[in-house]
Amino acid sequence: MTKTVLTPDQHQQVVDQGYVVLENFKSPEELSTLRQAALQVVDGFDFSAHQHVFSTTADAAALGEYFLTSGDQVRCFLEPGAADENGQLRVDKLLSVNKLGHAMHDRIPAFRNFSSDPRLTALMHEIGVQTPHVWQSMYIFKQPQIGGEVGWHQDATYFYTEPLSVKTLWFAIDDATLENGCLWVAQTGSDSPLREVFEVIDGRPRTRQLDSAPWPDLQQAKPLEVKAGTLVCFSGTLPHYSAPNRSDKARHAYTLHVVDGQAHYPKTNWIQRGEDLPVRGFL
Repeated sequence: MTKTVLTPDQHQQVVDQGYVVLENFKSPEELSTLRQAALQVVDGFDFSAHQHVFSTTADAAALGEYFLTSGDQVRCFLEPGAADENGQLRVDKLLSVNKLGHAMHDRIPAFRNFSSDPRLTALMHEIGVQTPHVWQSMYIFKQPQIGGEVGWHQDATYFYTEPLSVKTLWFAIDDATLENGCLWVAQTGSDSPLREVFEVIDGRPRTRQLDSAPWPDLQQAKPLEVKAGTLVCFSGTLPHYSAPNRSDKARHAYTLHVVDGQAHYPKTNWIQRGEDLPVRGFL
C-alpha cells in the first residue's frame, strides 16, 4: 500500500496557494534515463522532413496539423530561431529542440516507466482527482541561450473539463534557476478565474476569452528555483510563467497533465484519443 505523499502542511499549501514543491521526488538515475531517452528521440528525428517551431506567442489559428494531431504521437518542435532563412539548423539539433510532445508516456518505454509511479496516483487522490487520466506528456528542453519565454497562462485553458480538474506534474530534470528560466507562479494561487479556453471547432483552433482578469506581473509572482529531481504539482487554474533562458545551462523538464475521469472532457479540447490509444492513468 502506497504511503501518503503529502504532509498536512503540504496539502494545505495546495489548497491555499495552488501548488506544492516536492524535493528529491526522482533519483539521479531516473533523471539520467529519461534525459537519454529524450536525446535519442531527437537524434533519430529527420529535421529535413519536419521543421516545426513551437512558440507560446503564436496565434492559435496559426497552429498547423502537425501540432494539432500530435496528441497521441511523439513529435519534435524547434525553438524559434533555431533554423536560418534557408531552413538550416544554426546549432546541433540536440540544442535546437524546444520540446517533445505529446504522448511519450504511452509510446516510449523509458517515459512510461518514469510516469508509472504509484506515488503519482496517490498524490492525485490526495488533491481530489478521483480517476486520474493522463492526457499529455511533454519533455521541455529550454535550451541554453535560445530557450524561449513561456508567457503567463493557465493549463486548464488547454485541458478544459466540467468541473475544472486538470493538475500539472512538472519534474525538474536539471536545476531550475532564475538564470536558466525557472517557473514563476502567481502569489494569488489557484484562486484565479480561468481567463481563456483553447478549442478546436470543425478543425479550426481558436482561443476564446472567458474572463478579462489581467495576468500577474513578476511583482505579483514567486520564482520556483528548484533542484533536479524536484516535482512541482499545481492546479490548472494557477497562472504561471517562465522567462527565456539566456544562460549557458539547459533547463530540461518533463510534464504530465492529468484530469479527473469523473469530469466531462469536451470534444472541443485539442487533444483527443481514439480506440487504438485510449487515455489511461499512471499504471
